[in-house]
Amino acid sequence: MQPLILKIFVFSLGMCVGSFLNVCIHRLPRSLSLIHPRSMCPGCGARIAFYDNIPVLSYLWLRGRCRHCQAAISSRYPVVELAAGLFAVAIFIRYGLAWEAFCLYVLVAALLVITFIDIDHQIIPDVITYPGIVLGFLSSFVTGHITYKDSLMGIFLGGGILLLVASAYYYLTKKEGMGGGDVKLLAMIGAFLGWKGAVFTIFVGSAVGTVLGIAVALRTQGGRKTVVPFGPFLSLGALLYLFHGPEIVDWYMALMR
Repeated sequence: MQPLILKIFVFSLGMCVGSFLNVCIHRLPRSLSLIHPRSMCPGCGARIAFYDNIPVLSYLWLRGRCRHCQAAISSRYPVVELAAGLFAVAIFIRYGLAWEAFCLYVLVAALLVITFIDIDHQIIPDVITYPGIVLGFLSSFVTGHITYKDSLMGIFLGGGILLLVASAYYYLTKKEGMGGGDVKLLAMIGAFLGWKGAVFTIFVGSAVGTVLGIAVALRTQGGRKTVVPFGPFLSLGALLYLFHGPEIVDWYMALMR
């Protein structure tokens, strides 16, 4: 295959994965099966035919509406599918066709699902993070991008940092500030990316989360309390490290000299 044809194939395959990720985003928080029943319209309950379930294209063809009841379909569906396809190509370009690329794409897929679930429901499902921690650790034996010792350090250091922060916050305020899901998420990220990736992720996630949290607080009126989930910021930090982490660290260290 020519490189361009291969990239198109990888992109298309990634969008198909994105279609399944949409199922996970919708069903996991509701404790529904990912297999049964088949995809259906949340408005009228009509089964979605295979030709109406083609990633992105079906959404455009139907103009973002159900064929049967004309209810609006969330634009999140094509966004997730496009993101999954673009990330698949980006990982392929950076890592090629290798076990490392496959394992890291699993991490990316998990982060996409976690991000949108956390935004909607402020939860991070254990059914993603626990298997992710195990898979991340096992991948260190076959990919070679980090050692198993580095993976173990990432798990305990990543999860330990957030657990310490959460415990300290509760001790000082007697309030829950950070959920256990965030702790397990960073442990999963550390399992895949090692301790350096975990530290980078918590640094970037905290910095971006703090800035956005302040912005939200300034815009909030009437004393209302707005919950800002931390999972998306950790996911952002992990993705940034996955593609540009070493370069950013080298640039930052150069500034400190």
